[in-house]
Amino acid sequence: MAGSAVEDAPVVENKPHSVARATWLSAALPGAGQAYNKKYWKMPIVYAGLGVCGYLAIENNRQYRTYLNAFYKRIDSTQTDQFEGIYEDPSQLIVLQNIYRKWRDLSLIIGGVIYALQIIDAHVDAHLYYYDIDDNLSLKFEPSLMPGFGNVPAVGFSLSLQFK
Repeated sequence: MAGSAVEDAPVVENKPHSVARATWLSAALPGAGQAYNKKYWKMPIVYAGLGVCGYLAIENNRQYRTYLNAFYKRIDSTQTDQFEGIYEDPSQLIVLQNIYRKWRDLSLIIGGVIYALQIIDAHVDAHLYYYDIDDNLSLKFEPSLMPGFGNVPAVGFSLSLQFK
């Protein structure tokens, strides 16, 4: 008689959830660590944050280059720029260049912070992957009446932590 169905079934290895894998995946491809941790709802947040920062960096760099080129045309004095008659003093173009350069740099810095935070999030979430949250632990925050001055009760909030 041939082998039974139990003997023919493939062996499935239970690999533990790897913190290092989640961290490295998130570093290699933003959002991949969140997918590995099965927190798919975080991926659009990561991509939206990085996308907005990337768009703002590109747009601010374009504006910076526009005012820089206008400044070069203005000091060349043989060419006219598109801001002729709007900004009379070349120092106004320099101020606008500096504003857009700072905004571009800030967009890149915030994008780097978002990138780092999503790596940290994947790392911490992988550590807490097997953490059990059940009904035996509860934290309640609710309004309450407390004894006040004289016969007038005081309104406040109570915070209670219960272990069952």
